[in-house]
Amino acid sequence: MTPFTERIIGVIGDIPEGKVMTYGQIARQAGSPRAARQVVRILHAMSKKHRLPWHRVLNVRGEIAIQDDESAQLQRFLLEAEGVHVSDDGVVWLEEYQHRPDED
Repeated sequence: MTPFTERIIGVIGDIPEGKVMTYGQIARQAGSPRAARQVVRILHAMSKKHRLPWHRVLNVRGEIAIQDDESAQLQRFLLEAEGVHVSDDGVVWLEEYQHRPDED
C-alpha cells in the first residue's frame, strides 16, 4: 500500500460519527488537493477491507453520489441514523456537518 493510500484511509477512518467530508476535503487533508478522484477509487477498493465509514463521504456538492438506488438509500439511512440531515434530493448541508480535523 502506498503512503498516499495509507493517508487517505487514515483520514476517512477518522471522520467522526455524525460528520461528513467530501472527496476533495479528504484529498486536501491527505496532502494531495488535486486527488479527489483517487480518493473515490481508494474508498471503493478499500472500504470493506479496512471497515471505513464510506457513508460519511460525499461529492463536492455535498450530495450522495452513488448511482445505485439501493446503495444510495443505504447511505442515506446510515447518515440519518447518525443524526445527519439528508434532503429529499440527497444533499447534506456541509457547513453544519463537515468534519474539520482541527475539531479533534
